[in-house]
Amino acid sequence: MTEPDPVPATPSDRRSVVLVGMMGAGKTSVGKRLAARLGLPFVDADDEIEAGARMTIPEIFEKFGEPYFRDGERRVIARVLAAGPCVLSTGGGAYMNASTRETIARTGVSIWLKPDFDVLLRRVRKRSNRPLLQTPDPEGTLRRLLEERSPTYALADITIGSQDGPHEVVVERIVAALEQHVPIPPNRKVRVDLGQRAYDIEIGEGLIENAGPRIAALFPRARAAIVTDDNVAAHWLEPLRASLASAGIGSAAIVCPPGETTKSYAHFARVCDALIGARIERRDIVIALGGGVIGDLAGFAASTLRRGVDYVQIPTSLLAQVDSSVGGKTAINSPLGKNLIGAFHQPRLVLADAGALRTLPTREFRAGYAEVAKYGLIDDRDFFEWLEANWREIFSGGPARAQAIAVSCAAKARVVASDETEQGARALLNLGHTFGHALEALAHYDPAILVHGVGVAVGMACAFRFSQTLGVCQGQDVVRVERHLQAVGLPTRIQDIPGLRVDPAAMLEAMRQDKKVERGRLTFILARGIGQSYIAKDVPEAEALRFLEGELAG
Repeated sequence: MTEPDPVPATPSDRRSVVLVGMMGAGKTSVGKRLAARLGLPFVDADDEIEAGARMTIPEIFEKFGEPYFRDGERRVIARVLAAGPCVLSTGGGAYMNASTRETIARTGVSIWLKPDFDVLLRRVRKRSNRPLLQTPDPEGTLRRLLEERSPTYALADITIGSQDGPHEVVVERIVAALEQHVPIPPNRKVRVDLGQRAYDIEIGEGLIENAGPRIAALFPRARAAIVTDDNVAAHWLEPLRASLASAGIGSAAIVCPPGETTKSYAHFARVCDALIGARIERRDIVIALGGGVIGDLAGFAASTLRRGVDYVQIPTSLLAQVDSSVGGKTAINSPLGKNLIGAFHQPRLVLADAGALRTLPTREFRAGYAEVAKYGLIDDRDFFEWLEANWREIFSGGPARAQAIAVSCAAKARVVASDETEQGARALLNLGHTFGHALEALAHYDPAILVHGVGVAVGMACAFRFSQTLGVCQGQDVVRVERHLQAVGLPTRIQDIPGLRVDPAAMLEAMRQDKKVERGRLTFILARGIGQSYIAKDVPEAEALRFLEGELAG
């Protein structure tokens, strides 16, 4: 379990086929038959781990713990895939590791074997050696693991439903899918599982120019109103309208000024009146084409028009693709605070066109990256470490960019599915936002001074330093967060924001307007370390004021 990381094999025409999914999905049984059919060697990652450690997996868990096992699992999978093409069966938790997903994407084709829950339960009950199911309620634990992991499993290149019955049937379905599979990973898809209101997030290139057929499939004979801003319209409005027209969807365009100040009462009224003027009816759709401002504004207008019409998000900024377009939060700002007037209104579809990011100014892309880093800092240390190693490729537009977007969307989808209206864990997505939103309000939402993602970056660094001040976070993690944000060009201190002068008392007053305030008490998202954030509702205001005074003393 302590073997070194191998050097990846040179890509060839043949790629490994990697089976991922829950325990009991049939990865080993199907994998052996698939390997024989494809003429490739079969490798079971769990067998490799046990042979190398000379211990069973339950013994490794008991003696060393899960983190030790997961690190060894990552190394074993990397070694196996570096050795050449094979059919590889992985453990249920292996695909949760961002580094492992990247290795699989680089060297193989990933296939999610997806049985129904009842099938899984019957299968795992036949074996009593599952370390993660050694609980008083194994059924509840299995259900929780499936809910938590499914959005990440959905990042696999191919999904195959697996029912009880002959394994050869599943093998034939895999072979048919592989014959159509392009070696370059296709557009990725993440499911936001909200029952009857579930929807897909599609991530890839060329989605705007090909949006018409996808939207027409959901909304036959509908009319569309596209809400966008001047900057985005110059690049993407006409390609979108042409694609819609080719699919038989007529469209009207409502073009707004760019910038946070557009999220106002005045522009909300203007957009609503324009939607009514365009004769958008209940069976028609609103399309939000733009960044987070347009997504919030158009989504809120759609939620109120005729008491609610459907809408589609086509985010064109990194921040919107990984955060604001997903989850159904829509809002406008008040002079008293950010996003204080709004509604939860889920989109019917999200099309995140990675190609649109090529027209994004570097400042905006960098600001959006703060939200990507946030997902690692909340609860996925492996993802944060992967970002530390791959951020340059994300900025340059390499394959890591789509991977970062997909992982971020899957993380948010998982949280939204478990807490749609932010009654609990969804508040963790606001890491850095209590500080950041207050800074935006004090900057009067002037994008020349501060854009949202930059406020979040400073806010996350503040949250980690505040956590250290309160004695819950180690200084080495604080420094690591600061160094990573600084490496990508993001500020980490309030004093680093040119043109913004902040008084501690004024900052605290702005924080009192945060949406998470309950009965006048501030709520902070703090961290015990990287990937270990938590909701803190019992921090005295005096502590917060003392921290702000120290932050602003320099």
